[in-house]
Amino acid sequence: MSPASTGASTTVGATSSVPAPSPAVSRAVAPAVASHTAGSRTAPAPAPADSRMAPGGPGYRRMSFALFLAGVATFALLYSTQALLPLISGDFGVPASQASWTVAAATGGLALFVLPMSALSERYGRRTVMTASLAVAVAVGVLVPFAPSLGALVVLRAVQGAALAGLPASATAYLAEEVRPKALVTAIGLFVAGNSVGGMSGRVITGWVAQEWGWRIAVGVIGALAVACAIAFRLLLPAPKHFRTGSLAPRVLARTVRDHLADPLLRRLYAIGALFMTVFGGVYTVIGYRLTEAPFSLPQGIVGSIFLVYLVGTVSASTAGRLVGRLGRRGALYLAGGTTAAGLLLSLADSLAPVLLGLVLITAGFFAGHAVASSAVSKTATTGRAQASALYQSSYYVGSSVGSTVGATAFHAGGWSGTVGVGVLAVLGVVAITALGTRAARVAARRDVLVAAR
Repeated sequence: MSPASTGASTTVGATSSVPAPSPAVSRAVAPAVASHTAGSRTAPAPAPADSRMAPGGPGYRRMSFALFLAGVATFALLYSTQALLPLISGDFGVPASQASWTVAAATGGLALFVLPMSALSERYGRRTVMTASLAVAVAVGVLVPFAPSLGALVVLRAVQGAALAGLPASATAYLAEEVRPKALVTAIGLFVAGNSVGGMSGRVITGWVAQEWGWRIAVGVIGALAVACAIAFRLLLPAPKHFRTGSLAPRVLARTVRDHLADPLLRRLYAIGALFMTVFGGVYTVIGYRLTEAPFSLPQGIVGSIFLVYLVGTVSASTAGRLVGRLGRRGALYLAGGTTAAGLLLSLADSLAPVLLGLVLITAGFFAGHAVASSAVSKTATTGRAQASALYQSSYYVGSSVGSTVGATAFHAGGWSGTVGVGVLAVLGVVAITALGTRAARVAARRDVLVAAR
């Protein structure tokens, strides 16, 4: 799909998602090309076969399942306290606006460290950094249940989030390097689907365990689940074949980041990811408080089970590739934003059925939008993919931290309608930014027509 048809920038960073051939391949092809251009009768060597993974090919299922498990572990740990906030508030005697920092600190730590971690992955490899990140995160998870105060809990959660920062950007960079371009959206969608399963299972498990044994035992159980996922991930993930060592020099990293931020398409995608996550972070940080209060007054186990709607996100994320194929990237983003907004408005009702339907729509819209935007980042950046993905993840988790704190503050000030108001404003931002992309695409198309006419 051309830049004009996708709204992509015409800068170098948005021209192709196919990496340059390896030096070994270049050396193999060069003699044949030289022979052909010199007038030799020898036929030119055929183009080398694409050795990257594709659906049905060797290693693809193992890779998909390994990264699915990494997504499960990441989201289960990252949001392990979110469904437990009412219990944490009661244990430490603090309001929702303070307890929400146990979520915001984790996502904020991830947002701050995802770029440095991506630089480490350029030097030491994607698989190495992902493995180390999971190992540190699960080790901190063992300490979380023993936090003596809210302040200590927030600090541990910040460290855990910083450790997890090595997963998201490294995973998407690994996929961009090891998977064929036509299968990239689907592969990233499966990773995002793992995120949704992790978020769902973490919240459902903690809800029922906490109802019987308290929030500390609940987060301990999530830590054990993450250990199992981390071990299976390391055993299953195929060794990278297309990774090239990059530089850790600050000057090189700064230039790469500057180049990515100079690309208008990447800037729009970063903003879209942040705004979608502002909605999602605010809604799911506060929904536990709303459902445990009147008129619902649900027990903690039932509130935790509400997060089963994450299964909808699993489906919408894994089918994002087909959605883009039918509607284009911008069309898919419009649909995702509209679905999210409809869900926010439905959730204003005071009966449980429309609230649940609203959560289903919010979840489906969010995960579809996130899968579309994150895969577009990986396809747009042809160099410094880990940094491009890291900038997206940083924006995304800044949005989560903002959504958690602002959504909780709005709930404290104006009830659920305040949280919904924050979400609606964020969705309007997504629509406005996508419209800017539509306009840029039309301007680029007209310019191309005029150039061709000359």
